[in-house]
Amino acid sequence: RTGDTDTEAESAIAALWREFGRSPDQHVRDRLVLHYAPLVKYVAGRVGTGLPSHVDVSDLVQSGIFGLVDAIEKFDPERGLRFETYAMQRIRGAILDDLRSQDWVPRVIRSRAREVERAHDRLGARLRRTPTDSEVAAELGVSVRELRDLYGQLRLTSVVALDDLVGANTESGPGTAAETLPDEDAVDPATVLVDRDNRRQLAEAIAQLNERDRIVVSLYYFESLTLAEIGRVLGVTESRVSQLHTRAVLRLRAKLLEQAGG
Repeated sequence: RTGDTDTEAESAIAALWREFGRSPDQHVRDRLVLHYAPLVKYVAGRVGTGLPSHVDVSDLVQSGIFGLVDAIEKFDPERGLRFETYAMQRIRGAILDDLRSQDWVPRVIRSRAREVERAHDRLGARLRRTPTDSEVAAELGVSVRELRDLYGQLRLTSVVALDDLVGANTESGPGTAAETLPDEDAVDPATVLVDRDNRRQLAEAIAQLNERDRIVVSLYYFESLTLAEIGRVLGVTESRVSQLHTRAVLRLRAKLLEQAGG
């Protein structure tokens, strides 16, 4: 009976999409929004992980709803993407845009983030490998403990993470993970090559990370584990995973900017 129920639900949502395609009125759109609303709560919860306590997840959900509506109105089934994949990126983008507009990251933290990125960039170019925490700390003139405390503060800036990194070396600005997925029906070969190059460079940058950083990036972004779950996998605390995540994002950013400069 469960299988029959699932099939009926899939048929019903498919019928809604067909109806919306024929006549995109607000009533049908609202029914689609209601159906996919759990995606907003899921994405808002993930984005909210590690943010300061004054950031209300309910506000993130409200911003995400606008992203969901935008996704429904702009979704093109002919591209071959699953709607859920496309919508989650739009929802995430709307939430991040709202956070940026609030300028919720203190200026001093933004400044420190740039300092750490530049240190990673300089050391990576000089050493031709990923620098250790000790080497980064020495470059910044701080202790390893102070550097790790700094990573904890910088987690506020890493929420944009891979969304910005994927498009870090493109003239048109940041892209999203969904926008870099292959489109089998694409008619512009130049666009296909650019997308493939972005994915290749991101994959190469991830491959250059040390093993623990690669594990954190893979589990968080590709396996959708929470920081707490990753901590259990690695046998460390959630706060330590947050530090590792921030460090990995900063290292990825430095590597991609180095590739862009090269």
